[in-house]
Amino acid sequence: MNKKQKKILIRIIIASVLLIGLHFIMIKGAVRFFAYMIPYYIIGNDIIKKAINGLKNRKPFDESLLMAVATLGAVILAVYNEMHSIKGDYVEAVAVMLFYQIGEFFQNMAVNKSRKNIAELMNIRPDYANIEINGKIEKVDPNEIETGNIIIVNPGEKVPLDGVIIEGNSSVNTSALTGESIPRAVEVNDEIISGSINLNGLLKIKVTKKFGDSTVSKILELVENASSKKSKSEDFIAKFARVYTPIVVISAIILAVIPPIFRIIFLNLPALWSVWIYRALTFLVISCPCALVISIPLSFFAGIGGASRLGILIKGSNYLETLSKVKTIVFDKTGTLTKGIFEVNAIHHNKIDEEKLIEYAALAESASSHPIAVSLKKAYNKKIDLSRIKNIQEISGNGIIAQIDDLEIIAGNEKIMEKFNIESIKCHSIGTIIHIAINKNYMGHIVISDVIKPESEKAVESLKKLGIKNIVMLTGDLKNVAQNVAEKLKISKFYAQLLPDEKLKKVEEIISENNITAFAGDGINDAPVLSRADIGIAMGAMGSDSAIEAADVVLMDDNPLKISTAVKISKNCLNIVKQNICFALVVKFICLILGALGIANMWLAVFADVGVMIICILNAFRALFIKHIDK
Repeated sequence: MNKKQKKILIRIIIASVLLIGLHFIMIKGAVRFFAYMIPYYIIGNDIIKKAINGLKNRKPFDESLLMAVATLGAVILAVYNEMHSIKGDYVEAVAVMLFYQIGEFFQNMAVNKSRKNIAELMNIRPDYANIEINGKIEKVDPNEIETGNIIIVNPGEKVPLDGVIIEGNSSVNTSALTGESIPRAVEVNDEIISGSINLNGLLKIKVTKKFGDSTVSKILELVENASSKKSKSEDFIAKFARVYTPIVVISAIILAVIPPIFRIIFLNLPALWSVWIYRALTFLVISCPCALVISIPLSFFAGIGGASRLGILIKGSNYLETLSKVKTIVFDKTGTLTKGIFEVNAIHHNKIDEEKLIEYAALAESASSHPIAVSLKKAYNKKIDLSRIKNIQEISGNGIIAQIDDLEIIAGNEKIMEKFNIESIKCHSIGTIIHIAINKNYMGHIVISDVIKPESEKAVESLKKLGIKNIVMLTGDLKNVAQNVAEKLKISKFYAQLLPDEKLKKVEEIISENNITAFAGDGINDAPVLSRADIGIAMGAMGSDSAIEAADVVLMDDNPLKISTAVKISKNCLNIVKQNICFALVVKFICLILGALGIANMWLAVFADVGVMIICILNAFRALFIKHIDK
């Protein structure tokens, strides 16, 4: 509980105790008036000040003015009754202000609870970076560190900048970034992102990004800007309040003036000014729109806070609202539904030992950084002896020719075999096929394929359960590879062998044919498509900076299952918003009629205003507690 909350709570307690105590004390006249004004001032002085400032700033029509006019009017009516030997009811005026402050207290509690999740993300901001200068470790501002510098991260410290580990191994806690509580093991040559916490080993890290470009900076920027992008519902409520409040103020004035005049002129009856002024004041309290003005933005804020707790960063409530209406989701395959990590799955028709075949392939591909080459070197799992390799020649789009141990090694696809009139054996397995020939003699082929993420099937299934039946996959891979992945994940529509510009055209076609469309991708080539889709979802932890920049939603740990969690959060949040709008308007409409007819008194007005606000706030509070869909 912060200082502001403690202050409000103390005022509520003091005013409540005084109000209860005065009920048991027999006092009359001016003494009674001043006695009740003490708790009224304690609980309501800030509301009166806000109303006066609103008048000064020419922005009078807000809940502070309504509460001030209604309660001060109730006090004046009580004084009027006292003057006419009728016991004045000051309790109503104090009670209305008291319950209003209780509502404000609940509002602050809810907002701060939501902000707590955001604040946990803000805590990832590093205070310093350790750097070695003249043999001594010194703490410097992370902004002063350049790429290529070596920083040292001790156990228990935050990793201040993105980089690659050059010395040491440890476990790192990434829960503030990804929402996952299980520590991740890291070692030499592993990439490490800023904002994670080093748990148990000293690490030396070579910095790859300046602080302004680091993961932690981008996350903080996304979170800080999230509340500035308003949803259509929030804009509607803001416009509604600006029109609604002056209307009810004018209506209250009419209710206070016209009926008494009508009674005098046309019915020849007493005016009963106090009765109609009381009804008008009750009408004002009932009409206060704070339940809508407070609870709707709070619902979206809570939804964004709840999502961030699970490692899902939504850049604004407008995107949260749009996400709830998505009817089509388009997935990029590599890096989104699959790991983007190629592995050797099989070796077929080999005429030499499998290990030897892998060895020659790895040595031939040693100069390449292509994912296929990386997978071959990983399968070889030994240090590459460069002295054995001579005259590497790459034939673009076909393969490699290299001299290894005085042998001519040809490694590549069917086309390179045909080029040298080598009869290869066609492979019926799904994946990338690397044929190997030694001295133009065919030696077999290696099957390499991408690995489907274990969460992908559950992610597709969960989206279908949430009502998103139209799921599409795009890829630059061959048709048979794409078909294999689509069948395993039960995706009915897929498009293969697409270039980046063709992906964009295909998404535009899908958008024109369907309703609101989301696109999920991670690579640098996906940035234009992420920008074009109604909702762009970037796989954040491994994704490129441009993809994260272009996206509307960022998943911090590349888990596709979190897409369905994000959709679930958005749908739940919009349901809460609709519930609050309907409940607040229905209750207020009924109570306004009862107030105008004189059936509702100030106590019912308190429920219609503060009671409805508290119920709506508590309902909005539920948006914080959506759980991650089970893995």
